[in-house]
Amino acid sequence: MKLHVRNISGGVAGEIDVRSDVFGVPENSALLHQVVVAHLANKRQGTVKTKTRSEVSGGGAKPRPQKHTGRARAGTIRSPIWVGGGRAFGPSPRSYKQRTPKKMRRLAIVSVLSDKARQGSLVIVDKLDLTDGKTRSIKSILKALEINSSTLIVTDGPNPNVIRAARNLKKVKTLPAQVLNTIDLLNKSHLVITTDAVRKVEENWGGVYKGEVVDSEIDGNLPQSKPAELTTTEEEVVYLSDEQLISALVLQIDPPESSSERVPDEDIGDQLDEVSEE
Repeated sequence: MKLHVRNISGGVAGEIDVRSDVFGVPENSALLHQVVVAHLANKRQGTVKTKTRSEVSGGGAKPRPQKHTGRARAGTIRSPIWVGGGRAFGPSPRSYKQRTPKKMRRLAIVSVLSDKARQGSLVIVDKLDLTDGKTRSIKSILKALEINSSTLIVTDGPNPNVIRAARNLKKVKTLPAQVLNTIDLLNKSHLVITTDAVRKVEENWGGVYKGEVVDSEIDGNLPQSKPAELTTTEEEVVYLSDEQLISALVLQIDPPESSSERVPDEDIGDQLDEVSEE
């Protein structure tokens, strides 16, 4: 499977052979949903806590007599129906952790990578060497690559200049290939990855998918092919009454070729009589 490689000036630098089990995996939206939900649930601390009526301080004395006051009976001012009272059925510390098998997490990553490649949102660059950490350097590169939306930049390892240049851009995030994850891939519209990082990704997540792959050349550049134009053919519409339609279905009578040759109801009745006589 081949993908295009571009340089930081926006030109095409060549092609690269990539593994089909990493960049040619069919989409699995159900798996992605399960992995994302588990990932977000595992990030929850689960430390929220409210006090119940037994934990709120005070309320030991009965606020008023049981009878002869004309008001509802009350035994404590810390009841949930009183202002300042405890919380009924309030939240308590709990664990939201969900366990996701390792193979499912790995398969979700290659599924997103393959989807980026199919949509033309995957841009492979030959190298991303910045001599300085200026923001204008990374902005000029993204402009040359015709990227004007959120972007995830993946390098083969921590690159201080790339990190420093991209940290002031709100919609740009940088990651080394070793810590690539499903959430960051889905949160960004485009993925810019170096050729060395591609090899790291194939080394880490290759071989997890064992099914049928899409082994074909995919254009890794941003422009996508235009959809085929829809063509319509003019056909004459045949209108049938309910009786004619039922008769045509039951007796397998060919419907008329045009609306002008409508079969009279009397003819349908004659045909039904002939069938009954037979």
